[in-house]
Amino acid sequence: MIGLLQRVSNGSVRVEQEVIGEIGHGLLVLVGVQRDDNEAKADRLLERLLGYRVFPDENGRMNLGLRDIGGGLLLVPQFTLAADTHKGKRPGFSSAAPPAMGDALFRYLLGRAREAHEDVACGRFGAEMQVELTNEGPVTFWLET
Repeated sequence: MIGLLQRVSNGSVRVEQEVIGEIGHGLLVLVGVQRDDNEAKADRLLERLLGYRVFPDENGRMNLGLRDIGGGLLLVPQFTLAADTHKGKRPGFSSAAPPAMGDALFRYLLGRAREAHEDVACGRFGAEMQVELTNEGPVTFWLET
């Protein structure tokens, strides 16, 4: 699984002009599911997201994770993260999980996140979404399990 995490002061997702998920200070994570992904990889990605030290401590160093600051987690399914862009001028999606599998693993990740963390919101798998965020730093990291 791929998680493109961004440290944000706020983030939201809209579908058909309706806000379906939003957070304040925390992490907005675009989630890509690949063909060889499974629940164990989703669990590992969540573990990393909740503990990845991207928030500043009292000395301004990135030493705190999402759990430490009690921030929000906004998970947004992002099919295009699994694209193969190594050649040509058009992305290929042969490494991306089929839609049913991608949806199931995204829902699994979301469920586990809601069990493990208090403030969790999400986008909608397969929907045309508008994502808004204010990236702090900017701080953006690519995590892959």
